[in-house]
Amino acid sequence: MNCKDVLQEISNYLDENLDEDLKHTLKAHLKCCQHCQVIFDTTRKTIELYCDGKLYPLPDQVRDRLHAALRQKCQAQPR
Repeated sequence: MNCKDVLQEISNYLDENLDEDLKHTLKAHLKCCQHCQVIFDTTRKTIELYCDGKLYPLPDQVRDRLHAALRQKCQAQPR
């Protein structure tokens, strides 16, 4: 299994929609590939946070930078 295969199956793995052989192959790849492990962990954590439904306040500086980046992105798009 290569990285592309792993990325295509992350959702199925998290949803527990993989057969046992494919699950073991994916787990083995994740143990050996730091890049895929980071993507897997980030995806899993994002889903957990989203499903939790709690709102987390952003620090003022982070919120301000985010708003500025969004304004800049919106202004750069053609209408």
